[in-house]
This record gives sequence, C-alpha cells and structure tokens, in this order.
Amino acid sequence: MKRLHIHIGIDDLQQGIQFYSSLFDTAPDKVKDDYAKWMLDDPRINFAISTHTATRGVDHLGLQVDAPEEMSALRAQFEREGLGVQHEGETQCCYAQSDKSWLHDPSGVAWETFVSTADVEAPSAATVGCDAHCATQR
Repeated sequence: MKRLHIHIGIDDLQQGIQFYSSLFDTAPDKVKDDYAKWMLDDPRINFAISTHTATRGVDHLGLQVDAPEEMSALRAQFEREGLGVQHEGETQCCYAQSDKSWLHDPSGVAWETFVSTADVEAPSAATVGCDAHCATQR
C-alpha cells in the first residue's frame, strides 16, 4: 500500500513540532535534533519536517511503499511511462535505511519513491544538509 510523503524544510524544529502536533492532534513518531516525522493513518501520510534541508517550505513529495516488491513495481511503471526516473538505490537518509528513486514532475517538483528497511540512529555524513535536489545530482 502506498503512503504519501511530504517533507518540509523549517527554521525552528520545536515550533514546527508544536504546530504540526496541534494540526495532526498527535505527537511525532520520531524526533531527532534536526528532524521530526509523523506516520499518519488518517490521512495516510509520512509527514516530515527538518532543519537540514536547503529549501524552506515544501522540499519534496513522495510515495512510500511497504515492501521491496512494491518498489520494483513502481520503478517498472516509471520506466515504462518514460518518466526519467533516477535510481538512488540503497541509502541512509532521514534516519532510515531505504531503497530510493527520484523523478521530477513537469514543473520541476521533486518526487521521491522509497521503501524503508530499517531505522538509523544518526544521519549519514553523505546526506547531512542534502535535500531532494542534490540527491538527484549524485
């Protein structure tokens, strides 16, 4: 099953946590020094905020899937449709080990597709300060 992913760059993490916890009427599922994430079921969203992106506001959108087979099916769909998908593969980002691909819509909005396979306690040195736009430039 797919889950919409939204990642927003912010300046003040505590203010963001307070605002979005009030908006969603629940505390985040994961909080780190520079990052917070809500895994919501209604609506089904992986909503993240962080201070480590270069972008303020919407950094990128995405689709999170539950299983590697779903990720393979999405990649095949994107390739079949000629969407210019860039495969990042296995990576550590946003305190998770994930398999990722990226594409951009016609107006340039970055879309991340991924399956997370494990939690990670610390960010990878390669992804600190990296946002959706530099991830596609590696």
